Order: sequence, then C-alpha cells, then structure tokens
Amino acid sequence: MEITTWYLEQTEPAQAGGGAAPAVPVEIKRAEVPSPELNRFLYASVGGDWFWTDRLAWSRQQWQEYLDRPGVETWVGYVRGTPAGYVELDGTRPGAVEIVYFGLLPQFTGRRIGGWLLTTGLERAWSLGERWPGLPAVGRVWLHTCTLDGPAALANYQARGLRIYRTETETVELPEQAPGPWPGAYRDRS
Repeated sequence: MEITTWYLEQTEPAQAGGGAAPAVPVEIKRAEVPSPELNRFLYASVGGDWFWTDRLAWSRQQWQEYLDRPGVETWVGYVRGTPAGYVELDGTRPGAVEIVYFGLLPQFTGRRIGGWLLTTGLERAWSLGERWPGLPAVGRVWLHTCTLDGPAALANYQARGLRIYRTETETVELPEQAPGPWPGAYRDRS
C-alpha cells in the first residue's frame, strides 16, 4: 500500500488556531504520574483502527522509561469521567516539542472534541518549558500524520495553524485489517 506522510509545524504560538467548543463538556487534564498502563490503553484504543502498531510490543519497562523522561507529557480529554482522547507531547529535543500521538477513542469522534483537544495540546506544547524548568524555550511544535490516520486528521491539523513543511510517500505492507484496540476487536464490532 502506498502511504503519504505529511510533516507539519508551527514556529510561533500565534499561529495556533482555536477549535470550536465541543458538542459535549470535555475536561482536559495532564496525567502527572507516568503510567505505562494508561498510555498503552490510550495508544491501543485510539490507534487500533489506524494501524498504530510500533509500540504494541513495548514492555512495561520500555513504556516507563519513555514516560519518565523530562519533557514527555500526556494530556487526556475526559467526557463525564471517561477518557475520550489524548495528546502525547515529547519535548526532549532542545527547543522543539513533537505531538507524538493525538486522537480520540472511536465513540467520541464527530462531537467536535478533536479540534478542542488539539488546540489544548498545542497550547500545552508551547508552554511545556514552564512545567519543566531547565528545558530550553520552545521555538517549534511539530507532528506528522499520514493517509492511514483518520480522514479528518490533516484538515484538523491545518485548521489549528499547523503548516506542511515536508511530504513523503512510501510503499509499506500492512495486514488486511488494523489491529483494533484488542485482538479480535473487529469481530466484536458487528
């Protein structure tokens, strides 16, 4: 399958465009205690439909080591106490913050939560240095998305003020179906 990947960035906070208020109340909180179980749950639940597989084989120790690094943050959007989506930030490279993962659990799409959560994630990326004394000031926020991600992903990123700076196309082999959030999830959705 041919996959196109777009790399997008902002180089100043003023480039961020706001998302419309969500259709349901959303509370966005930082997961201040690094939790491999939480992050793996979010990764598998959000990315299962989009072929996110890179981290599925990570051990608990690998998750813990990744999450314990200064400048790595997870922001979770909750609807009535239930996780609806998340933004994972990696500010470990001097002067830059990558939005490593972003997305919603399937049952929360179509409620204008994504734009709101992404806007908050961008704000938190730009202010990351305030929460991590000793890290250099943020001069760039970036991410990448591809044709495997949700159909609204690229448009959502661009509507929030992220600009494409590089595009790549490659051919990759994929399983016939995305893994879903757990083995057999597609059979369970009928």
